[in-house]
Amino acid sequence: MTDRLISRDDAETDPLAAAAFVAERIESSDGRAEAMNAVVPRLLARGNVDLAAALSDTIDDPYSRDRLLIMVAERCVDLNDDDYARQLADAIEDDAMRSQALENVAIRTAARGDSEAAREIASEVVHPDFVEAAIAARAAADGDTATATATIAAIEFSGAKVAAYQEIAASAIGNDRATLAVAFLIDAVGAATETEHEEEKIRSLCNIGSLFGDAGRNDLAAETFLRAREFAQQLDNVHHDNFLSSCAVGLIHSEHLDEADATMDLISDKTQMASAMLGLARDEWRRNEKEAAFETLDEAYEILRSQHEKETRDSRARNALMGAIAVQYAGFGKTEKAVSIAEEIRDTEDQVSALSQIALILIVQKEDDLSRGTIAKIPDEASRCLAMIGVSNALRKREGNDAATAVLDEVFQMSNAIDRPVAKSQVLSETAKRFLAGVLSEKARQVSLANFEVIATIRDESKRGESLAAASEIYESGKLEIGDQEKAALLEILKRSPF
Repeated sequence: MTDRLISRDDAETDPLAAAAFVAERIESSDGRAEAMNAVVPRLLARGNVDLAAALSDTIDDPYSRDRLLIMVAERCVDLNDDDYARQLADAIEDDAMRSQALENVAIRTAARGDSEAAREIASEVVHPDFVEAAIAARAAADGDTATATATIAAIEFSGAKVAAYQEIAASAIGNDRATLAVAFLIDAVGAATETEHEEEKIRSLCNIGSLFGDAGRNDLAAETFLRAREFAQQLDNVHHDNFLSSCAVGLIHSEHLDEADATMDLISDKTQMASAMLGLARDEWRRNEKEAAFETLDEAYEILRSQHEKETRDSRARNALMGAIAVQYAGFGKTEKAVSIAEEIRDTEDQVSALSQIALILIVQKEDDLSRGTIAKIPDEASRCLAMIGVSNALRKREGNDAATAVLDEVFQMSNAIDRPVAKSQVLSETAKRFLAGVLSEKARQVSLANFEVIATIRDESKRGESLAAASEIYESGKLEIGDQEKAALLEILKRSPF
């Protein structure tokens, strides 16, 4: 018999151990990997790196196993167990994955402030430049700008240089040091233009432009977006219009509207054109030009709606954008049109997302009846429940615990109508979390016990393990004791797994 890491006794008294028990006994390679992906991160949150590593090592698929071992190694660095982190990284068989593990460990070590140890680890990494970037970022965070600048100057790979400059600038902006941020961003522009990969060059310039805007330098932001536009115009692939749309939105935010209009004229793909128009509508609303914002949003919608299927390059992007437009109509107070557009969305997931967001906006606008009516249009019972849980969060912020609790009680009752055990378990886990957020431990426990009963009926072993791992968070974060009822419920779940 194969030695097991999780005993039956441990599993009967700890929901997360029970999830690991289920996962460890799954014979399917893919199924075990899926379940372990839910279990291992939660063990790491506990700081149990030994068990997390051992369970990761039971996965047959090398990629899935190595990905989890990298995660464990990173957590070891956080816990100052550098030797074990190094040991785990060295144990990875695939050369590329081992190098990635060592790089991640070195970057985390650098972020912790130990540059000497980080460089020692990086000496075994194929491309150590991102480790040097992390060392530079930490030096800047410690106020040693000279060391940060010198470290970046020694980096050969332009992508790592740009990453370092951006991280330092973003941190400086967050600490109200805009002048320092601008100095690093100017250097970032130079490094970005040296990037050989055209798409990465343009993407970096757009990110830098946004940071210039955050630093209050719209002039430099616009200049950077215009430079990105020059490179984007030279592309002859599917990214051409995507980047031009990003440039247009950036120019709108930096208040260079004529240049933004000129950029939009260069876009041929209707999805990207509509995306830029949506950005313009939001900016007009921010400037209190509400009539103009309505007109622009109408135009964005009409452009997207006119796009035939044969013209659509990316249906997922189109559906997501249609959802964003619907949500924006709700934000502008046009609820009826918002819901109507959301119902047009062809992808069910995007449609549910849009309707759920509209319902939340209506709660903020104190249109509670309209919010409920919007949720009622969601066809799937589980999705309706999840939308209601989102509403409970908004109500807690607006009115306090009692209003949120009333909605969560309703969701708990609604969940009885869900006939898919996995979806029902997800709803119950989320409901219990929200009860816990309202410091209602007994209600959280009541829902969790009902959840255990549902999990026991899940036939798919990997889904059973994943659902149980999710349910275990309630006891972990709420520090709830495992009573006799929980033990009995766990026993029923464990009966379905081999001893």
